[in-house]
Amino acid sequence: MKEDKEIKKQEGLSEADRERMELLQKANEKVGKQLSINSQTGNLEEIDELKQLIGKEFENPEEKYNIYYQGIRRLLMNYLPKGREFKEVRDIIYDEKNIFLNLGKKKSDNNGIRKSDGRMTYQPVMNEILDIIVDWVASSQNAFDIYREFYQLNEKHGYGHEDYDVTTASVARAMLELSEDKR
Repeated sequence: MKEDKEIKKQEGLSEADRERMELLQKANEKVGKQLSINSQTGNLEEIDELKQLIGKEFENPEEKYNIYYQGIRRLLMNYLPKGREFKEVRDIIYDEKNIFLNLGKKKSDNNGIRKSDGRMTYQPVMNEILDIIVDWVASSQNAFDIYREFYQLNEKHGYGHEDYDVTTASVARAMLELSEDKR
């Protein structure tokens, strides 16, 4: 009986409306499957979204660990100037690096707390900054140059920069100017 009513309803519909109804009914039948029209053949095909999702490679925690600790962190620690007299310079560079890794989150936005952890960012983001660091180590190893690279990277993505007190802000400005003068 139920089928007879549906058949009568469908008889009054146009061909296009019937096709739409069939599509809607098929789409409701199975959870995790999606209907798609093959652009080459014009046929309807079911795509099993769950199988495709499982087949995708997710972020690899071990690889992220190695990129961050064995790459980013180790290279910066080995090649940035050492000693107390350069601590402020290192901190400014690390701030720029962390703004990028944290997709624009700054300590100055939240009273000294970033509310994000750059070690947990996306792998492509880590790879991008690692490539910059590797190029820097291979070319200049000048602290002002890596600062400029990080600064420009944050500018490119519209992330901005930390708000510093007057003294630290003047050091950051000087670092940027010195790197530009050298170019």
